[in-house]
Amino acid sequence: MGPDTTPAGLRAQIAGSSFYAGMRVLPKRRREAMYAIYAFCRIVDDIADDQQGDRTGRAKALDQWRADLDALYAGRHAGQGAFLKEAVAEFDLDKADFIAVIDGMATDVERDVRWPTEAELDLYCDRVASAVGRLSVRVFGMDRQPGVELSHHLGRALQLTNILRDIDEDASIGRVYLPLEPMVTAGIALTTPAEVTADPRIDAVARTLAVQARRHFDAARVLLRSRPKGYLLAPRLMEAAYARILGQMEQVGWQAPRTRISVSKPALIIMAVRLALIGR
Repeated sequence: MGPDTTPAGLRAQIAGSSFYAGMRVLPKRRREAMYAIYAFCRIVDDIADDQQGDRTGRAKALDQWRADLDALYAGRHAGQGAFLKEAVAEFDLDKADFIAVIDGMATDVERDVRWPTEAELDLYCDRVASAVGRLSVRVFGMDRQPGVELSHHLGRALQLTNILRDIDEDASIGRVYLPLEPMVTAGIALTTPAEVTADPRIDAVARTLAVQARRHFDAARVLLRSRPKGYLLAPRLMEAAYARILGQMEQVGWQAPRTRISVSKPALIIMAVRLALIGR
């Protein structure tokens, strides 16, 4: 499944993402497999974030994906999951990782996530980010142990950075992914998402999470610099780009009003070229 066979909306999302700059340099079969994984993730994420659909309908849509994956792995007609067939077969992708992604999306369908415990947040990050990493490293050709380790650390680093970047966007739809324990320590009253994220003490909470994200980035960077087997420009690029975003957020802080920080597409391309040239 390459960009020419994906729906127009997904093609636009792929081409406009930081993901694209790293994926386009992969060999064709690996690139197409990554497009398929990305398309799956975008589809189920859109189900979870569909603010127009009711929770029952969105839960049924995710359950249909579970059924289609069951069919795919049983060798039956996979319905909407048919586009994953070649990638699953060629790279021995683990069904449990696809299901974990769906389980993570189901968390957002079941309720508006607000100040989860640190353990709940870590499980959520594993499902929506590290599980995607575990699928991806198979396509990248990594050996199992370093692949799982990289997925663990880089997935959590990226997801925690996204949470810190999207505080206001998430609050606008009733969600606050910042964890409970530092909220309590900071003395923030757990009232509404708008009030909680407007509290000036949210900066201390965010910085606690930023320390965790930084530790995961550091661990991922050490592993990548050990030059493990595989086509690793994409994870190197994601590490570099998101670590830069985290660093910029740490500089400006998280007190309201906040400005959403991103890396421009030209900057991503420059990073990709630099990383490819130096073989970091």
